[in-house]
Amino acid sequence: MKKSATVKKSAATKETTKEESPSRLIDIKIKDLGDWRGKTLAGVRALIKQAVPDVVEELKWRGVPVWSHDGIICTGETYKSAVKLTFAKGASLKDPSKLFNSSLEGNTRRAIDIHEGVEINADAFKTLIRAAAALNSSKKKPR
Repeated sequence: MKKSATVKKSAATKETTKEESPSRLIDIKIKDLGDWRGKTLAGVRALIKQAVPDVVEELKWRGVPVWSHDGIICTGETYKSAVKLTFAKGASLKDPSKLFNSSLEGNTRRAIDIHEGVEINADAFKTLIRAAAALNSSKKKPR
């Protein structure tokens, strides 16, 4: 008889409970990463909150942090060699600082891949976050 393997799941990948807010689960995810990716994710998260203080944090799609303001601004996926920030409507945003360096061929999304040791231009990033939030707000349907 075969023994079934058990997989230990991080608290960040479990369903959100009333006691654990999405923000708290993102804290756990960052801590669980325990390397440069966690530090990078924490850094861009802080910049997002500075740019749009009333941003809504969620955890979707098996533990992917999502930042929203009248719609998704961006997601924060972590891979072995990069932290990928995918902007839901990135193709509609001006990017004079050329932060977008991934998913450039699509008609809707754009992404920023941040690799180990690379610093993001904080001011340009916050400007991009504000522009994404403003774009979402401009397309908000009246009630």
